[in-house]
Amino acid sequence: MHIEPFAIAIAEHDIDDLRGRIRATRWAPATPSPAWQQGADAAWLRELAAYWAEHFDWRAAERKLNQQAQFIADVDGQRVHFVHRRGDGRAPYPLVITHGWPGSFFEFHALLDQLCDPSAFGADPADAFDVVVPSLPGFAFSPPPARSGTSAFQVADVWAKLMRGLGYQRFGAQGGDLGAGVSIALAMRHPQAVDGIHLNFLPSSYEPAIGAAQRPLTPAEETFLREKGEWAALEGGYAHMHSTRPLTAAASLNDSPVGLAAWIGEKFRVWSDCNGELERVFSKDELLTNISLYWYTQSIGPAMQMYWENRLQPMRFAAGQHVVPPVGFAHFPKEINHPPRSWLERTFEVTQWTDMPSGGHFAAMEKPALLAAEIRQFFRPLRQRM
Repeated sequence: MHIEPFAIAIAEHDIDDLRGRIRATRWAPATPSPAWQQGADAAWLRELAAYWAEHFDWRAAERKLNQQAQFIADVDGQRVHFVHRRGDGRAPYPLVITHGWPGSFFEFHALLDQLCDPSAFGADPADAFDVVVPSLPGFAFSPPPARSGTSAFQVADVWAKLMRGLGYQRFGAQGGDLGAGVSIALAMRHPQAVDGIHLNFLPSSYEPAIGAAQRPLTPAEETFLREKGEWAALEGGYAHMHSTRPLTAAASLNDSPVGLAAWIGEKFRVWSDCNGELERVFSKDELLTNISLYWYTQSIGPAMQMYWENRLQPMRFAAGQHVVPPVGFAHFPKEINHPPRSWLERTFEVTQWTDMPSGGHFAAMEKPALLAAEIRQFFRPLRQRM
């Protein structure tokens, strides 16, 4: 496996082009509805766009991103961009963390500090990790796959080869959103290498075996399935578009930075524990660093493609099928779904379950200290397998 160092260096003319496009935006007519009721609020979007064009310093963001050691690996023809942060402890434990949509590797900037240098935060240095954060194929600086068929399962195979290529024969995995699916797929397909997985989200396509031959649904499971369906009907339009007509949406979002900011920014508000006030949790600079990564790499279309692929290869389990490596789950109160523990235990050996006090879908950005403490606790007994 060939690996080469990588540093982000966006061309100046691309920065100028972005600013020009924002200034030339043809704004959609306002509708007589309360703010945020029908999607991204127009006043908020105008304010964010003005900041993006006139005040946001991409070069400062770029320097911050480049503080993390980044690389490009060629894994059987698939080029993968990844951050590789070595831990500061005596025997750091290897951990691969996978992001989702509408996030990126940038999500884990603060979490990496917590995991790789725990003593700096008053935690035990023996809990340090070597952390690998790959960008999913088609996201950021990982080129999209050359062929169709790359779902969470195929990404897991690439991650397993990447970790072996980095010298890690055994490791743990962690993820939310799409990254939760990749982490589960790693445990399913590579149990000989994966000691355990920690999740802060359950993929919507996860479906354990249910039916006459299985134990009946509990009241909590029935409530979860009903609420899941209600959420999909009212809030899941983006996912239906991604998984059925990604190219139609990509044609607009790849051409309009304001459209892209609306598509992504609205999800950060709705899915986070911000009480409707986005900048209580994320600064404009943080939001725009993430959105700019999608813009400069033209990755919104390829990113949506993974929803198409995952729809064709859903995460369904047959009767008697179980995942061998243990699972830890951090249940954040403002997450977009709320499975009961029993729903996971139909398939997984859940050895750690924590109802978190606060936080939402973007846990690594919202509550890095809380998430790091959960990850440390879960993997502590698994380190002895190294």
